[in-house]
Amino acid sequence: MHLSSKKIKLRALEPEDLEFLYQIENNASFWEVSHTQTPFSRFILKQYLENAHFDIYEAKQLRLIIEDNTTKEQLGMIDLFDFNPQHKRAGVGILIHPDFQQNGVASEALILLINYSFSHLGLHQLFANITLDNIKSTSLFTKHNFKKVGVKKDWIFSGGEFKDEVLFQLIKK
Repeated sequence: MHLSSKKIKLRALEPEDLEFLYQIENNASFWEVSHTQTPFSRFILKQYLENAHFDIYEAKQLRLIIEDNTTKEQLGMIDLFDFNPQHKRAGVGILIHPDFQQNGVASEALILLINYSFSHLGLHQLFANITLDNIKSTSLFTKHNFKKVGVKKDWIFSGGEFKDEVLFQLIKK
């Protein structure tokens, strides 16, 4: 399977993920990276799950749950967004639940997604938008050979201040 390692697997969203999504999507500390301004109801998230079966070519995005292979616990989510099959590129977003950060889950999930994107989807490049002060994400993406290619000045308004956002790219060799 393209989306599995010894420790984790990346899997499609299931109806049983409703409470996990509710917890993550309504955690205001994540809103800056998800560009969210308001909480989501369970009803809205249930509708989202009901439509999550759309193919990446239809929806232009793919959200996967990062799941522990042993415990089957949801550890986080990883997304492809702004999927553009014509130009063979997509953005990458990753969010690990705070209880599971700092143990290699994000790195392992990113490796699986990179391999899947390049080998199965035939993409030429992936990109990530990371605020300048997000040291963990910057470290994660640079560890996996994403290169800083530009800075968007005062791009994100959060916590009463503007933040620069860095554009990283990984181009398939």
